[in-house]
This record gives sequence, structure tokens and C-alpha cells, in this order.
Amino acid sequence: MSNSNRGVVTPRATRIIPPHIFDWNLPPDWSWGPGGMLGDYRHYQEVIDGLGRSLSLVTVSDPAHTDWLFAEAKQLGQRSHPSIPTTYHYWKSYKEARRGPGYLRRWVTGETVRARLARLGLGDIPYVLQLVRGACSTLAYLHDSGMAHGGLNADALWTTPTGRLWMLEWQWAVPRSDIPPGVRPGNGPLEIRTHDASRIVRSELPMPPEWNDADWTPTPLSDQWQLASLCFTALTGEAPPQREIPPVKWLRPETPESLAIAIDRALCSDPQSRFRSLGVMLRDIDRGDPARTMVIVRGEPRPAEEASAEARVRWAVGDDYEILSPLGSGAFGTVWRARDLSLEREVALKALHPSIARGDGAMRSFWREARLAAQLAHPAIVPIYDWDSSGDLSWYTMELAEEGSVASLVARSGPRTIGEITPEVELVLDGLIVAHANGILHRDLKPENILIDR
Repeated sequence: MSNSNRGVVTPRATRIIPPHIFDWNLPPDWSWGPGGMLGDYRHYQEVIDGLGRSLSLVTVSDPAHTDWLFAEAKQLGQRSHPSIPTTYHYWKSYKEARRGPGYLRRWVTGETVRARLARLGLGDIPYVLQLVRGACSTLAYLHDSGMAHGGLNADALWTTPTGRLWMLEWQWAVPRSDIPPGVRPGNGPLEIRTHDASRIVRSELPMPPEWNDADWTPTPLSDQWQLASLCFTALTGEAPPQREIPPVKWLRPETPESLAIAIDRALCSDPQSRFRSLGVMLRDIDRGDPARTMVIVRGEPRPAEEASAEARVRWAVGDDYEILSPLGSGAFGTVWRARDLSLEREVALKALHPSIARGDGAMRSFWREARLAAQLAHPAIVPIYDWDSSGDLSWYTMELAEEGSVASLVARSGPRTIGEITPEVELVLDGLIVAHANGILHRDLKPENILIDR
């Protein structure tokens, strides 16, 4: 590999510093790296900081896109996921410093999906499973924040030599109001200039059937379709047609049954026929993977009636979650700290009391409200991730609030002042208004159920 493309395997690699940053003054002891990469409406230039680290300087060539770039940097600065590069610093434009605007993040090395398939042909099964697991985990994290990606293509997903997955092209995962009019994925200028020539490199964007030629409306369900499209291409060597997509098994018979069924379903032309979330899709795939390691599985002997609540919940959810510790108990159930084995994240899992779960009317009402609550996006409402049941135990999972509850805060630090709690009370009231407008009642509002986030 040439020094100019050190650590980067993609057709979008560049060898010269583009004109819009050519005359920038870097901080003392910093230097330009040996290469860069062109993205969709973005340029990524490697720079070496004073500590000798390789960083990516993300910039835009069009000054009209400066606010959009800042919105992207701000979003990435608030993300915390191993496959999402976090913003380290944002350089504003200052005449005295002669640099900016641009933001700094980790320089990602590795190989894009497109580069790997061009090099090796069809993706092997372990690679596709690695791809789908890493991408499902990343996108599920994004969707939990109320955002969709919308720009998944074969150049947005990277794998490192050690198998780590990175997801890029984050300029699309911002509020739609921050994206300039008329801009959409795949339409950015992609002319790559070298010392002796230039070439046009464009990555085809998988287009879900619910989008038309003039429309770009990213949703979690369209992200699901785009990911399944990339997996279909990796397995079969061709992109799925817009209509009447053949089953994966027809084209790649050795594909594991659970993986093939999941891809086929995620590629349904009707969005409502796809999985309700990528977490559900990944769990379906993992349950059919014989190589997956289990902590406790439902096939083990059923716990006796007198078994502890912890033993019963471990038996029920052991295929998908590892129970770590109890968090609290209320009128409707017990909340546990749990590790999602598929998405590799910690969550709060609420298991309903058996007396409630046995009532058909109460359960119908609960599942209805759980589905409605999962669709709410409000800063005062804890996101509900998923819900399921096994035997006589029903549960749902939600975001884990690491800072505890208002009750635990008061127990630790005593009463709070009116000025401190007024904005928070107003936020809670606003969240209740949103819930009531959607036909949802809380029914168990108390200090233990008002959680603290940062």
C-alpha cells in the first residue's frame, strides 16, 4: 500500500490537499497527514496532532454548508458508541488563525464494504454476520435517539483489520432542518483529483421502494432496508431489484436460515412488514446462530414456582439478555440492569409481576401502551426499546439512566431548591402532556420513577 493511502482502502482515497484547506495554518507541532478521503459533500483529511495522533479533519468545500457541518459535529460530539467516531473539537473560521470551519475526530483506518467486495468478490458468511451485527447495534443506538441515518451505502461501513466496524457519512443523521435544501445522499460532488489526473467516484445509494425519485425521507425502517440491501449485495454479488426481490437462499444457498429469512423480511416493499426494530431483527438472527454463546437459555429446565424472581427472569430472558443487578421494584414489576447480548449495550429491563401478566385485559392494555410509548420522542420520556414475553413472564426494555432517580438523589443529597427543580418539573409536565395527547397514562408517577440523565 502506498504511503499516501496509509491505512485507508477505498476508491475515495485522495492524495493531495484540496484547494479549500490548502492554505490553512495548523496549530504548532501539527502537520498534514499523507492522504485524505472524499465523502458525500465532505472532505476528510488526515492530520497529525502535537501528540503524534492521526486525526480526521472534516470540512466542506461549499461555504453555504458551514452550518450543516457544525450540526453534524455537534451531533457526533454527543454520541457514545464504539462504531461512531466522536467529535474531538470544532474549529470555527478565524482570519487570524487562517483555519476553519472544520471538526476533528478519529482517523478511521480499514476497508469499506465496497473495497472489500471489489477485492474478494462475494462476502463470506462470517463477514456478513459481522457486518449486520455491528450495523444493527450502531443504528439501533441512533434510532433510540429519534434519528435515522438515511445514507447507508457501501462506502459508509468500514471494517478494520482486527474486525471492528465503523459507520461514517454522519452528515445525514442530523435534523432535516439543518440539511440545505435540494441536498440528498449520493448527489454530492465526488471528483477526486490526483497529481496527474482526476476521476469521478460515486457510490450508489440503496433506494428503499417507499422513496420515489424526488423524495428522501429517512426512517428507521428505511435504514433497515438499506442495511439489508448491503447484506444482499455482499452475499449475492448484485443489488436487490426494486420489486420482486428473490429470496437470498435462491442465490446463496449456504446462507444460514435465520440470516436469510431476516434479510428477506427486511427487504419487504411494505415498510410495516419489516421488523419493528433492528434490535428485533438482530435477535432473530442470533437465535438461529448455532455458534452464538449463551449465558442461560430457555431450553434449560423451567424454574419451579417457588423460585426467586431473579431466577424466573433469568430463565425467561436468558437468550437475549444477561441480568446484572436489580434496580428497583414497583406496583407493576421489577426493574433490572441487563446487558443486551445482541446489541452489546446495557439497558433497564422491567419484568411485570406475574399477577399482572396473567390478566388478559391488563396485558392487552399494557402492550398497547408500550407500543404507543415506544413511538414517543420527548426529552422527558425514557425511550422504550423493545418488548417481549416468554411463558408467564412479560417484559420491556428501556434506556438505562445511570444517574438514578429523584428519590435516590434526595436520599443522597437532601431536598433541592425551588430554582433547581422548576425547569425539571416543567419538562416532566410537558412530557406528560405529550403522553396524554397520545392516549397514554403513566399510572405510577412517583420520585422513584423520575430518572436523572446527566
